[in-house]
Amino acid sequence: MGPLQWLGHQLARYLARPRPGLHVATSRPGLLAATLRKGDVLLVEGTSRFSAAIRTITQSTWSHAALYIGDALSATRGDDTPLLIEADVNEGVRAVPVARYEQMHTRICRPVGVSDADIDSLLSYAISRLGQQYNLRNVFDLARFLVRPPPVPERYRRHLLAFGGGEPTSAICSSLIAAAFGSIRYPVLPDIEIARSKGEAGREQVREILHIRDSRLYVPRDFDVSPYFSIVKPTLLADFDPRTLTWASIPSLPMDAAED
Repeated sequence: MGPLQWLGHQLARYLARPRPGLHVATSRPGLLAATLRKGDVLLVEGTSRFSAAIRTITQSTWSHAALYIGDALSATRGDDTPLLIEADVNEGVRAVPVARYEQMHTRICRPVGVSDADIDSLLSYAISRLGQQYNLRNVFDLARFLVRPPPVPERYRRHLLAFGGGEPTSAICSSLIAAAFGSIRYPVLPDIEIARSKGEAGREQVREILHIRDSRLYVPRDFDVSPYFSIVKPTLLADFDPRTLTWASIPSLPMDAAED
């Protein structure tokens, strides 16, 4: 390991270290895993310095994304623990249990109209990337952004996450998942070309032609704002009834305080 690579790993450990903070769990323990389906994208609000940099750059709550693969690795791992595939700054592309994020603020983004065969291809793409290393050049760029934010207009900020992203054996969390969906030609936030032509009787015809964007330019929030993913909230799917909630009693205010 060269000096620059060693320094990158040390910096990555520092940036990825969770900081004390309040985790707002989105759902009860166990409910997240029970709700997820293969092919879902799980967005996470992290607390590390690394997460803070991504949130600042993207102006979004979400700093991390992972792809749910369920029991797709059960035959090789010897158990059926529900798993996610993610790109970790220290360990690279890895499989982790859903329980890792049960106590955190998360959001489920679900692709719509995808066949079982497409889901299998999607998961196969992600699984084949296990073991790839995180692009450490992105770590240096994010560290510089934390120290002194560059004067970059907001519309160009996502390009900061693509610095050093040209190495095919490297990955960042959202680009890995975007590339997986691109492999099955499922849109996230594609570039849209408007094609105009003359039809019968000289009538103008308009078509939208989708182009797969560079996967390095995707950020976690793109799955949230994408018109092609539905947002799934575990609590609402679990027979939610607001009339069954137990509220703490609120002491009545004195009459004069109520009048104020």
